[in-house]
Amino acid sequence: MQVSKTNALRILDAHKIPYEILSYDNEDGQIHGTAVAEKVGRPPESVFKTLVSHSSSNLYVFVIPVAEELDLKKAAKAAGVKKIEMLPVKDLQKWTGYIRGGCSPVGMKKHYPTFIDRSAETLEKIAVSAGKIGMQMELPPGRLAEAVSATFTELVK
Repeated sequence: MQVSKTNALRILDAHKIPYEILSYDNEDGQIHGTAVAEKVGRPPESVFKTLVSHSSSNLYVFVIPVAEELDLKKAAKAAGVKKIEMLPVKDLQKWTGYIRGGCSPVGMKKHYPTFIDRSAETLEKIAVSAGKIGMQMELPPGRLAEAVSATFTELVK
């Protein structure tokens, strides 16, 4: 089956970062993180979601395990700001080029400061959205951090 390359995959290819594509059926509408982990046959602690937040007009990207919740205080501390809020879903595509359920930390419209939960460092590989619903990319967390100039830090409650 021919897989159409997303912007995220093209960027990984350009950086010669190896990855594996994990496709899943989204016909049932179940695109939340834990459902995706189950569909791609990976434990939830190795499948990460991409969350976009803002502090005034600055955007920040946080990559955390799908079953976890972003701790906004830890996120603000990581970003070096006083307070941080989640970007409204309606604004996601405008700022990132991605839609909810298909938001990849790689290949956004602009480069935003990116932070990956420290738990990823203990894993050989993690899966994140490849830039469209129904497709994940699995790669070593260090290589993902390299692709987006991310920092590993404590982010979850």
